[in-house]
Amino acid sequence: MTYKSYLEVEVLDVYKMLCQLHIEVCNLTKTWPKEEKYELGSQVRRSSNSAPAQLAEKNDDRHIRNKIEGVNRSRGEANETIHHLFMAKLKGYITEKAYRKFRARYKECIRMLNGLERTLERKVPERDRRWQVSNELAIYSQN
Repeated sequence: MTYKSYLEVEVLDVYKMLCQLHIEVCNLTKTWPKEEKYELGSQVRRSSNSAPAQLAEKNDDRHIRNKIEGVNRSRGEANETIHHLFMAKLKGYITEKAYRKFRARYKECIRMLNGLERTLERKVPERDRRWQVSNELAIYSQN
């Protein structure tokens, strides 16, 4: 048995949440107009899949900076998905309530990705860090 100093990507809660969100987004787009199949529907499906895929792609990388880049890309894809869902709301394909629920869940994933990035940044030698990372744990309210 070999020892690994990192978690398998499937163990990460944020990865599991992003995968579940992708499945739900795919199901959601099935109800959209046919003309959106290769337009907005395709864009939101691709960005929602890319968010967890970016984590998976860089998770096994040997270099911490590359892992951090995967987290950054995942965060960008999650934000892009929020944008596409906002456009779907504006076009009347989803309700305000549905949009807000998806947005809240994606924002939770983004918060988790921020925490993962801070954790990874602590593994970079202090002189090479892009910013100062506190070793104290942050406490977030549920507001």
